[in-house]
Amino acid sequence: MTWPEMQPLLSQACWDTLYMVGWSTLLAVVGGLPLGVLLVLTDRGGLLQNIVVNKVVGVVVNIGRSLPFIILMVALIPFTRSIVGTTIGPEAAIVSLAVGAIPFFARLVETSVREVDHGLVEAVQAMGGSTWTVVRKALLPESLPSVVAGLTTTVIALIGYSAMAGAVGAGGLGDVAIRYGYQRFETDLMLITVGVLVVIVTAVQLTGDLAARRLSKRGRSVSAATRWRILSRPAPGATTLNP
Repeated sequence: MTWPEMQPLLSQACWDTLYMVGWSTLLAVVGGLPLGVLLVLTDRGGLLQNIVVNKVVGVVVNIGRSLPFIILMVALIPFTRSIVGTTIGPEAAIVSLAVGAIPFFARLVETSVREVDHGLVEAVQAMGGSTWTVVRKALLPESLPSVVAGLTTTVIALIGYSAMAGAVGAGGLGDVAIRYGYQRFETDLMLITVGVLVVIVTAVQLTGDLAARRLSKRGRSVSAATRWRILSRPAPGATTLNP
């Protein structure tokens, strides 16, 4: 296959891959971020301690994480058909990618939020802050660099999942690599596809690392003063942070 023949094929495949990964990443954040925070809040000693809820959510997350993506994608065929009306193409793959990524990202968020200094949380509570205020003013801002790093890991995992989804008709670079590179022995196209995937993953990793470093530096400079103001205030009766 000549380069003029490869170019439109690769362009469409790249667009399909970015389309699938972009939408599934958005859904993973929307679903995984609150799940991760909820796992921390409802755990023992958490602000909303509820062991039953914590165990149920934990089991659901663990089940979602334990299934290999190919098996998950096949198991979700009826659900996918009911949502998008088809089981092939990028739109169908987004459903499976999102379902697989949400529990993965939720655990990364949980780990990041657990690293926040508990003294800061107690100080915000002592100043009259509600649970939502603690989450908004302390947990999320302090854990943001780590959450961004976790999101970067999630996006890279989704790129790998999207390539596997190409094996069952989802389109994208994985589909091109299998249909043309493997089944039709187009070695050149296979190598180019691998190169494109490496470039995309490298770009995502570098961008995520840069964002996490900048957030971490800004967070250190801002939180030092913020922590001093919070921790140095008398606890009772303070109303600086409104619930």
